[in-house]
Amino acid sequence: MRSRLIIPVLALAVAAAGQKVRRPAVAGAFYPAEAKQLSKTVDGLLARAQAPAIKEPLVALISPHAGYLYSGGVAAHGYALLKGSKPERVVVISPSHYERFSFSAVYDGDAYATPLGTIPVDKAFAARLATGPLVQLSSRGHAPAGSQGEHALEVQLPFLQRVLGQFKLVPVVMGQQDYDTSRALGLLLAKLIQGPDTLIVASSDLSHFHPYDDAVKLDRKTLRTIQEWDHLSLARNLEGGALEACGGGPIVAAMIAAERLGATEARLIKYANSGDVTGDKSGVVGYGALALIKAAKPRGPGDGAFSLGQRERETLLALARKTVETAVRQRKLYDGATPVFDSLAAERGAFVTLKRKGQLRGCIGYPSPVKPLFLTVRDVAAMAAVRDERFPPVTAAELGELEYEISVLAPLRRVLDVNEIQTGRDGLVVRKGAREGLLLPHVATEQSWDRMTFLQQTCLKAGLPPSAWQDPDTDIFSFTALVFGDHQPPAPPQRPAPGSRPPSAPPF
Repeated sequence: MRSRLIIPVLALAVAAAGQKVRRPAVAGAFYPAEAKQLSKTVDGLLARAQAPAIKEPLVALISPHAGYLYSGGVAAHGYALLKGSKPERVVVISPSHYERFSFSAVYDGDAYATPLGTIPVDKAFAARLATGPLVQLSSRGHAPAGSQGEHALEVQLPFLQRVLGQFKLVPVVMGQQDYDTSRALGLLLAKLIQGPDTLIVASSDLSHFHPYDDAVKLDRKTLRTIQEWDHLSLARNLEGGALEACGGGPIVAAMIAAERLGATEARLIKYANSGDVTGDKSGVVGYGALALIKAAKPRGPGDGAFSLGQRERETLLALARKTVETAVRQRKLYDGATPVFDSLAAERGAFVTLKRKGQLRGCIGYPSPVKPLFLTVRDVAAMAAVRDERFPPVTAAELGELEYEISVLAPLRRVLDVNEIQTGRDGLVVRKGAREGLLLPHVATEQSWDRMTFLQQTCLKAGLPPSAWQDPDTDIFSFTALVFGDHQPPAPPQRPAPGSRPPSAPPF
């Protein structure tokens, strides 16, 4: 009985002073409700964590939010990195599991309570953060919804209390997790945070209730996208179901903020899933702890180079031809595609370009890595032949005259300085709201465009004014591509990368 009384007494003591306190909702369920037992549990998890030494400045953490029995060990690996640090405030961003609303809710109260005591909200910072329709001061997502109380933010707090001691809290619950909502929160955080006195924590689990081997495979894809720092593709693929993370919005928001604060690397600290704890591998939940850091050597355009051997390229070109012939002659999608090489089974974005007598005849792609490369090439080859709305469908009489070109894309990198864009090496994506345009790297070379013209033409491709790249609401991403085709010498290896939204309709 005693453990049930401690929490209300703590909260009421603060409330008596006229303060609004968010009481614990999952103490006794997700973690121990009695203070001494909770301290012992958290300290034990931290003592067993074997976190790697990170010398680079830490800007943000990604931490899981299940019950401590399941995800506490993974979370502890991330929080162990904080030993000895003393941030003034911690911004904790979580998803909303039980209530839906169209913005990010910055808690409008005075404190959050756990069995270990109350944590004051940094109300001045919270007020400056909640300055737009997508980020508001509100109790939505914080206060219990019916009999359910949000756990994703709450479970992070005892770890922070045991590692940091005293700090101010900025609690944020995202009712909407799309890219624009995540971007708005990330930009506001980056604008407000000054120096190392603020830590960001993104609360998220990974895949849910897949068989163990399937979950590991899916989680590795999600973790790889985070580590590649492609937050636009991450947001898209989470929304489209190609990846899974119940706190995808908090992850994307943290990445956007951290990037503008100088972070350049997402380092995986620990991965596991519930099957590793319980032994039940029939349907597991994935957990990852990652650190977003200011790497000593920022990534350059050539890092993470991707290449395909001649046989692999010939295999993809043959697949593109067979797919187009099947689409044109039989009006169906070719169903005989197999990966053949391991490299063709990896998820990659790609475009297939068709030309006839040197003139463009069709070009469609999946800029984001939504499928294995061989299936991506199959899908977009078919669509380039019969679905490119700029041209009539390819006819059987034209098949013998077609030339094929495949561009395998690398992860997107947000452009920090337009002067770093190199025509011929970089492709561009310009995005503002619902409008987006993509141009492949070799387009600038073919058209003899300089950097400025390339930027303007990509804006026009998005249906935006040519000067839109200068708008602070516009994001510019660059990517490289491995390009090869029927009448070209093998292309030198370049850094891989995706871009704009794939077509929502299936090929047929």
